[in-house]
Amino acid sequence: MNVYTTDRIRNVVLLGHGGAGKTTLTEAMAYLGGITSRMGTVTDGNTISDYDKEEIKRKFSIGASVVPVEWNKVKINVLDTPGYFDFVGEVEQAAGVADAAIIVISGKDGITVGTEKAWELCEERNLPRMFFITNMDNNDASYRTIVENLQEMYGKKVAPIHMPIRENEKFVGYVSIVKQTGRRFVNKQEKVPCDVPDYLQEYLESYRESLMESVAETSEEFMDRYFGGEEFSEKEIAMALATNMRDCAIVPVSMGSPINLQGVANLMDDIVEMFPDPTQRACNGIVQKTNEIFEANFDFQKQKSAYVFKTIADPFIGKYSFIKVCSGVLKADDTLYDVQKEAEMRLGKLYIMTGNKSQEVPELFAGDIGALAKLVDVNTGDTLSLKSNPVVFARTKLSTPYTVKRYKAVKKGDEDKIASSLTKLAAEDNTFKVVNDSANRQTLIYGIGEQQLEIIKSKLKERYKVDIDLDTPKVAFRETIRKNSDVEGKYKKQTGGHGQYGHVKMRFEPSGDLSKPYEFAIEVVGGAVPKNYYPAVEKGLNECVVKGPLAAYPVVGVKAVLYDGSYHPVDSSEQAFKTATHMAFKDGFLKASPVLLEPIISLKVKVRDKFTGDVMGDLNKRRGRVMGMNPDHKGNTIIEAEVPQKEMDGYGTILRSMTGGQGEFSYEFARYEQAPADVQEKEIKARQEELQEGSED
Repeated sequence: MNVYTTDRIRNVVLLGHGGAGKTTLTEAMAYLGGITSRMGTVTDGNTISDYDKEEIKRKFSIGASVVPVEWNKVKINVLDTPGYFDFVGEVEQAAGVADAAIIVISGKDGITVGTEKAWELCEERNLPRMFFITNMDNNDASYRTIVENLQEMYGKKVAPIHMPIRENEKFVGYVSIVKQTGRRFVNKQEKVPCDVPDYLQEYLESYRESLMESVAETSEEFMDRYFGGEEFSEKEIAMALATNMRDCAIVPVSMGSPINLQGVANLMDDIVEMFPDPTQRACNGIVQKTNEIFEANFDFQKQKSAYVFKTIADPFIGKYSFIKVCSGVLKADDTLYDVQKEAEMRLGKLYIMTGNKSQEVPELFAGDIGALAKLVDVNTGDTLSLKSNPVVFARTKLSTPYTVKRYKAVKKGDEDKIASSLTKLAAEDNTFKVVNDSANRQTLIYGIGEQQLEIIKSKLKERYKVDIDLDTPKVAFRETIRKNSDVEGKYKKQTGGHGQYGHVKMRFEPSGDLSKPYEFAIEVVGGAVPKNYYPAVEKGLNECVVKGPLAAYPVVGVKAVLYDGSYHPVDSSEQAFKTATHMAFKDGFLKASPVLLEPIISLKVKVRDKFTGDVMGDLNKRRGRVMGMNPDHKGNTIIEAEVPQKEMDGYGTILRSMTGGQGEFSYEFARYEQAPADVQEKEIKARQEELQEGSED
């Protein structure tokens, strides 16, 4: 592929609901751009962008792919993204390096949750966008209804630039609203002029009028001409559309049938003519040495810098670090400095990726997207720049994973290989986290949703030949006491030689501080317990609070007072006093009204107003307490609640089911509080059975 200068590059991300047709559209663009000699299909599992075995097996996108397409002497970097919410991190990474977005809508299914999520993402990132409606060959597709619904939701800045022509319920051509002319499809790639059907004249006039209003608002001169009744030239309209689209003041709507290559060439023409090149988007970093702002702005004349936005660490194709060049011109064998790792490295060869196929290029201009191979220590989010003037770019903001599962190796001895393989998968997917919960002796994996974690499990088996079981995580209960107790512990053992003797009298009471396991106080008088055994008593306490007597959970909030005891001048030892402390602790703890504490989380749920009642009803079933409800003035309600962590397993899946995929949630640990008696009883019984079976790892 040729090297392209910054002004001849377009970085476009495809967004939308799963099944809307993003991958098929990518395939059609690649075919028309000459990358392939035949179009692949999702059904056949032979598309360029869905190359992972899991994607082929499941028939939907899991990761974001880059497919560079040459069209009219411009390079269009198409970023095809997943539509299912579990893989939102891939969408966010791709959107972070795109300069504009195409929100793909299925003409058959209409506006869906994925459409709304895509719009919200564009709004957050101030990303210029257009809508492309697919499946226009389907009898159920209604372009007019979708346009009206979009305008109702997002206002008159939603402006159609094409309309479909239908004859005998078939999609046979289109009308250009800018040119006011019709075109009929002859075959998959050719079209001929035709008259605008009478039934479209009314809509053509209405759509063109709203389009001209948008053009007029570009400048005062245009406004005067518009009110003076003057017509704008096609070139003026095109320039105005490009300006307004760049400013997000207009959102064009086009349509077609990518599976039949209809309307795709028009879309690519529009991308070339209307979409911004990288220089029209700001890109600022921070100079590490001076904390000054570095205005990279994809200027090829400035120093070299690049941002790593994605990593592939596949055992079959190797490791590739995907980059967007933020400034300068990268050349093969350049030496750059990884600011995060504080290490210089020679880049070696430069590549552009088409799906998972690499092609070597001599250089990459600012604004272009490429890849670097075999940079072992470089991770997603790293910045590459010059060591003499290191620049850092902000990491792309990604969604936080809240869905959690406990995993165990199916086969003993695979633990190290599993840990290593999970680390590689986490390098590819930054919304996937591995956490070692040593307090509860379990290893956890976190993701956006359960489907994502199931696919991680499947990738482990397919790629790395190791298998894991996923289960509900143990909840981090704690044990404490509610009353006071006064006990003694005496350990006396006589053997043939020296015996063992340790004797302590202790009081136990609530300390009032649940952030610490225990407080230790000494009130011994008269040397009943020699000072040199005090550390042994505290060591005994240290060991006791790791597993409480009630259900073997860690102990918190206990004050232990050593006030008396006795010793033997020959038989007493540190070990004997530790053992006596163990005996006293167990007895004193169980006599001081012991209880289980459960972790409580502060939960925030964002849902459409119409789902508020269902969500609150579900929270009540989960023993949740609603603390507040606040509208966000965008049709959503933010519900704030406190919920026992034990009740949160599978919540993400349930919330999506209740809200049609629109609900979002986040949480953080709040505090511990006493669990209800029935929960305590059930938990203690389950814990005892678990310990008896020897499954406590």
